[in-house]
Amino acid sequence: MTHGHGESDSAIVAGKPTNKAERSAAEPVEPRAEAEGNALQQSTGRAQSRGTVSQALARIRQAARQRKKEKFTALLHHISIDMLDEAFFELKEEAAPGVDGLSWADYEQNLESNIEDLHARIHRGAYRALPSRRVYIAKPDGRQRPLAIAALEDKIVQRATVAVLNAIYEEDFLGFSYGFRPGCGTHDALDALVVGIESTKVNWILDADIQSFFDEISQEWLVRFLEHRIGDRRIIRLIQKWLKVGILEDGIVTVSEKGTGQGAVISPLLANVYLHYVLDLWAKRWRRREATGDMIIVRYADDFIVGFQHEVDARRFLDTMRERLQEFALSLHPEKTRLIEFGRFAAENRKRRGLGKPETFTFLGFSVLQRHMERRATQRKRQCREAA
Repeated sequence: MTHGHGESDSAIVAGKPTNKAERSAAEPVEPRAEAEGNALQQSTGRAQSRGTVSQALARIRQAARQRKKEKFTALLHHISIDMLDEAFFELKEEAAPGVDGLSWADYEQNLESNIEDLHARIHRGAYRALPSRRVYIAKPDGRQRPLAIAALEDKIVQRATVAVLNAIYEEDFLGFSYGFRPGCGTHDALDALVVGIESTKVNWILDADIQSFFDEISQEWLVRFLEHRIGDRRIIRLIQKWLKVGILEDGIVTVSEKGTGQGAVISPLLANVYLHYVLDLWAKRWRRREATGDMIIVRYADDFIVGFQHEVDARRFLDTMRERLQEFALSLHPEKTRLIEFGRFAAENRKRRGLGKPETFTFLGFSVLQRHMERRATQRKRQCREAA
């Protein structure tokens, strides 16, 4: 494969060794928010490490942007000592330990040798993932949400892998996907939704919820989706290890052929990859080819809102989407998925037909009321794009 972008790009995509000169330290970059509590440990060495990591990720992003259709065949070398070190300092110091019983403070005692040993195991194929520990947290409706707590080293390797994969997928993901993306939050998604409803002729809202999404993801389909961009089998095998390692509960390890553990560092990215191919690209194409009026979509992980100008479009989209999701082992939650009349003109349209006020709907824990549409959402400078 020949490119006009220098050896660094070839190293990322075609599997050539990385140019040593590229590993020279760059200017210190800002630490991520999670790392702020570790300010005392951030020596000159850490600043150089962050600079090196930042340079490496920038090269991956550039390659991903320039070559949208190509697979990355050499990625594992980016899981470097510096990358693992960064990943460790981004973990929450007080986080609950996994089955290894190892805390952040324990690991930090001999951090340099621990990270070097972990790096060596990853690169010679000796790294073994441990089962996640099952814990439950209470949901607002009184039910219990199961979480999977990974062992400390698994968290480190997963976070480093996420950093590398994010550099690729942030160039691929669509603008209406907000959940678990760098620089995006729930308020960005809400702002985008309000702006989208206000600036188009949306009259109907499809409030959709995928049933038990994280538990039902097909691991087989997930790997196939990843392989569109990830040609490095070692990275694919790492992800398969985490998917297949199982969950320890009451002394028994359970391994499932489906799902990705909620609470695992890698899960939000895998969820976004899955829905990028199953829903986002498909919905974008449906809007272009099938919609007869305005249509907007805002997705935050498995929670998404689709707005339509015409009721007939909304009902056609809903029926087709049900079939689409079923092809990929997913289904809509029957009680949490509904179509309502809502939008700038909904109140007067309903009044004209002798109906009551438009219904409300909830998105990301916030009730969206008709009167909210009368104000403009606060526009903040952000990386996220608006509802597309």
